[in-house]
Amino acid sequence: MKNIFLLHFTVCLSGGAIAGMVIGCVFGLLLILVLLVSLCRKSAQSVDVESGTGDGDVSNADSGSAWISTSAILDDLLRASEKSLVFGENVSRKFSLDDLLKGPAVDLGKGTFGKSYKVALEMGVTVAVKSLKDVTASEREFKEKIVELGKLFHEKLVPLRSYYYKRDKNLIVYDYMPMGSLSTLLHGRNGTARTPLNWETRSTIALGAAQGIAYLHSQSPTFCHGNIRSSNILLTECYESRVSDFGLAYLALPSAAPNRVSGYRAPEVTDTRRVSQKADVYSFGIMLLELITGKDPTRSLLNEGVDLPRWVQSIIQDEWNTQVFDMELLLCLHAEDEMVKLLRLALKCTDQYPDKRPSMDVVVCLIEKICHTSLVKRREYLFKMERIDENIELKRGTL
Repeated sequence: MKNIFLLHFTVCLSGGAIAGMVIGCVFGLLLILVLLVSLCRKSAQSVDVESGTGDGDVSNADSGSAWISTSAILDDLLRASEKSLVFGENVSRKFSLDDLLKGPAVDLGKGTFGKSYKVALEMGVTVAVKSLKDVTASEREFKEKIVELGKLFHEKLVPLRSYYYKRDKNLIVYDYMPMGSLSTLLHGRNGTARTPLNWETRSTIALGAAQGIAYLHSQSPTFCHGNIRSSNILLTECYESRVSDFGLAYLALPSAAPNRVSGYRAPEVTDTRRVSQKADVYSFGIMLLELITGKDPTRSLLNEGVDLPRWVQSIIQDEWNTQVFDMELLLCLHAEDEMVKLLRLALKCTDQYPDKRPSMDVVVCLIEKICHTSLVKRREYLFKMERIDENIELKRGTL
């Protein structure tokens, strides 16, 4: 009887010890999981952004935009929380997705791939958020491409700061550009008047845009912007151009009206997701014609089906006619030769045959020469006008 009691006590004691060990292990694992989830959420729910316009140094292109999410951890991103922003690590100020969604938003309009909003955060940072529609890329393809685009860093590009991926909702966060787009300045928006732009400002905008696109093309022979248009050339407070929306053509189908897309599209392009650098050059040439003539390429298609290059050719087919220039440019008498040169360059860019179009590197060099000559002539013109004014004052003094 005594042996039976001892045996029963031993069995009970062993069962209690085992149960305690199991409970301790489970509790320890749960504690570790809670700590890991907490750390992951803190990392995933914050995004670094810089206030301002996002001016950058070309020399920092390789080291200045390292992203937290790289191809090595894409599998982890696929399992990330639905409420996480993926972001770059090269800037200082942080906010969560909840902060982004709670901030007061202003509708900036609908573009080729979706709507854009200006969002003012409580911390005093203002960002631009693009909501992509009709994304055709898989989740892995989307994230790989966005990570690639986020590493591009040039003073003439609008930096891509972060993104949010969900099957039915895809957001991309950029620096906010206070002066809006070149399209708004040239044509106005929602009843607002257009902004007068002189020749020096227009030629500088053209040069900056060309430099940004040339940088994109320098990444590889197949890398393209895919959607060059005046609404994607944004401006700083000093009217310096910044190229935006680069690479989005690889991810989504156009949601804009067909005429708004085809006004800039090269004739050989049948699929907006399959563009070439020569097609980018064509679109840039259309934007140059728009900058010089003041005509909206998307509206000219509605006018008896004549596109902007053919309209320009019809005006100048016999001889150069000032009718082709925007009215504000007619006041810049010192730069007429340079305006003609830029117009000729635009027509070369919009050649029907892709092989006859110049590369963007060549375009940059030619515009730089045009801008330099314009600057020299402007100084000479102003000096001449000052001398005339001085002579007039001297004559008045002798009377």
